[in-house]
Amino acid sequence: MNGPFDELSKAQITLLYDLLEVHIYKYNKNQELLPTIKNENIVGIILSGSAEIIYIEYNGNEIIVEDLVKDSVFGSNISSTNNENCEIIAKEDTEVLVIDYNKLINPKNLGHPYFDIFFRNLFEIITNKLKERNDRIRILEKKQIRDKLLEYFEIEHKKTFSRNIYLPFHFKDLADYIAVNRSAMFRELKALKEEKFIEVNDRKITLLYK
Repeated sequence: MNGPFDELSKAQITLLYDLLEVHIYKYNKNQELLPTIKNENIVGIILSGSAEIIYIEYNGNEIIVEDLVKDSVFGSNISSTNNENCEIIAKEDTEVLVIDYNKLINPKNLGHPYFDIFFRNLFEIITNKLKERNDRIRILEKKQIRDKLLEYFEIEHKKTFSRNIYLPFHFKDLADYIAVNRSAMFRELKALKEEKFIEVNDRKITLLYK
């Protein structure tokens, strides 16, 4: 999948920045991103570092809604940033580019080759984000922890059709991603290993039932 600035030269990226009147913000680790404008109509791009969108439940439990890494795209129209119970937290020193959505969809941008490339890349990224969101809904719809885990494994398996799945995050983050208690998830993983459904080696999971 392309990054938002793939196929653009440094000179073209500079022209793009000027055309869209972008703003760039820097955040320290554990700092909240865009706390005052997260509800506004914007598109954000992670230029460096990483962050996560967290939903805070009424009881204080935190659920990771989305992991944001370099080239990740987020915003009020494509993520859950406009929910008052959501926060965007930097996981390390992070740099974010922000575009006003209305400037992004200005018809006057059309015809600039560098904008057309950027917009095509952006459309592909957003399309993939929507697919990932639908995949997660499938997981969250499952009632049992085992079913949630097996659904997640199946989705990851279909991306490469390999029996080996490499987690993109730590196991504790997996528990947040599938919205279950961490201790309960580890017990279920242990049961799946004992029943020869899976093997686990650090972040690599081998599906033995495939």
